[in-house]
Amino acid sequence: MPLVTIRIARRATPTTAEQKAKLIAGVTDVVQSVLDKRRESVTVIIDEVDPDNWGEGGEPVTQRRAKQQRP
Repeated sequence: MPLVTIRIARRATPTTAEQKAKLIAGVTDVVQSVLDKRRESVTVIIDEVDPDNWGEGGEPVTQRRAKQQRP
């Protein structure tokens, strides 16, 4: 049973249920095609991470985004 976990950052504009459904379907298609697995056996988990809980370049993402939005 393939298990695929996708982590995405929460944003000011949330990822919609429709977008998540398309992501799940697309990833399932790829796993089915590449690994020759039955669709029913593919599990996809989407984990939305709060930007305060991860960082890039030594800074929390919330701080980096705030700097990028300043004029």
